[in-house]
Amino acid sequence: MKTNITRTKALLFTLLFCISAGAQDFNGLNMGMGNLFRMSKAKTRSLSPENFNGAKGAGGMADPVKDRDVRNKAVSAHAASTLGKGWKVNPCIDIDAGETMVIADIDGPGAIQQIWMTPTGEWRKTIIRMYWDGENNPSVEVPVGDFFCAGWGVYAPLSSMAVCVNPGSAFNCYWQMPFRKHCKITMENRDKKPMRLYYQINYTLTEVPEDAAYFHAQYRLSDPTVKAEHTILDGVKGRGQYVGTYMAIQPTNNGWWGEGEIKFFMDGDKTYPTICGTGTEDYFCGSYNFENQKTHQFEEFCTPYAGMHQVIRPNGVYISQQRYGLYRWHILDPIRFEKDLKVTIQDLGWRNDGTYLDQKSFISTVAFWYQAEPHAKFPTLPATSRLEIAGPL
Repeated sequence: MKTNITRTKALLFTLLFCISAGAQDFNGLNMGMGNLFRMSKAKTRSLSPENFNGAKGAGGMADPVKDRDVRNKAVSAHAASTLGKGWKVNPCIDIDAGETMVIADIDGPGAIQQIWMTPTGEWRKTIIRMYWDGENNPSVEVPVGDFFCAGWGVYAPLSSMAVCVNPGSAFNCYWQMPFRKHCKITMENRDKKPMRLYYQINYTLTEVPEDAAYFHAQYRLSDPTVKAEHTILDGVKGRGQYVGTYMAIQPTNNGWWGEGEIKFFMDGDKTYPTICGTGTEDYFCGSYNFENQKTHQFEEFCTPYAGMHQVIRPNGVYISQQRYGLYRWHILDPIRFEKDLKVTIQDLGWRNDGTYLDQKSFISTVAFWYQAEPHAKFPTLPATSRLEIAGPL
């Protein structure tokens, strides 16, 4: 009898140990200070013009002599000519006018963990798209400047958890982007002249959890708003969570412009939303007009999760309109939805008599969210002429 009890205990111990060991397997995702010490079977890879395919042991192989006349194979052939192969022969690519180039073509499972890039040209005229698991319609379709919170086409430093913009025009994002079968990222140059792209895409090949949703980002433009309202996102069907907003706004009137409320209509909401904010500066985690109480000027600020990192002030000559860039990341407070989602923001200022002014501002936004596929097809991007930021900055 004792022998049977002992064997039963041993079997239970072995079973519990196996379950515990399985539960402790780490896939190398969701990295942070709390798990940097953990080992995993994940494999780290990186794409760049020095290793287009991310293949193991295949970086820095461009030859300044043999590849000199091969397009996008030895852009810095002259600079490296005295040093030879392996010495920064191909740090960037050139994308012709009207051309779309694939910069990532990865077989999964795995996840993008960080993207760095420096694109030249007009950032509104370069479109970044991302496709997951062989889909025909992109899950990400955004002008590259707006994707990295630089919608006004000029450098403005930004330091946050999800996006960083560093000197002199270095775009970085840390959104985790899992995929199960395949990842494709493209860049389209809509300009009438070539542009140059420096980039590095760091990713890991590893198992992806069953409950992992896919990363999405969508651009919307109101030029100007109609009935004092801008739609940030609409037509989303399925289950997921909304994780961030970038907004570039140019009011066309004097006075404070940010009284508008953000609204999240979810899971069947019609006239009235489940989540309703209290004002534009409130949603972007500021208060009282973003005004410095000593200088009585708008004050730029950057925090890990929210900020107004850019204020473009008139110079009395050609820069005649104030413009603002703001971001809000729902990293610790995602907006979860089960069936559908619509997001809007009102465009309100003040009249002299103390009533709200229904404005006609120029507003562009990028919505960031995760959801299960398939996703609804995005609206067609505005024509390049509408995307262009007119006038020098």
